[in-house]
Amino acid sequence: MDVIAAALAVFLGVTGVAHFVFPGYFRSLVPSWLGAAGLLVVVSGVAELAAGVLIAVPPTRAAGAWAAAALIGAYLVSHLDAVRHARPRHASVLLRPGVVAARLVVNAGYIGWALFVATGA
Repeated sequence: MDVIAAALAVFLGVTGVAHFVFPGYFRSLVPSWLGAAGLLVVVSGVAELAAGVLIAVPPTRAAGAWAAAALIGAYLVSHLDAVRHARPRHASVLLRPGVVAARLVVNAGYIGWALFVATGA
């Protein structure tokens, strides 16, 4: 397995498991207007695990990586919602402007990583 694809598969597996180990953190990232934060955390955790497994298996790697790119792209809703709540001295570090900007950049990097694997599979 290609090292970059393997790393993405592991990354998705670890973050998928983290949804179940640290659900409160992931629920805090779900915009309140979406509702059903607990359900969304479970569904997205399962989806990350599934995408990771698909990426780990060469015949399904491209499909898994495209799914990962779409899933991570869907997370932009959370990061863009954070932009409207960002304040320099916000009680939550995750909602301070620099951190919100970093979240967007990192998320874009994850999407690029998944697209790189998808197009190279």
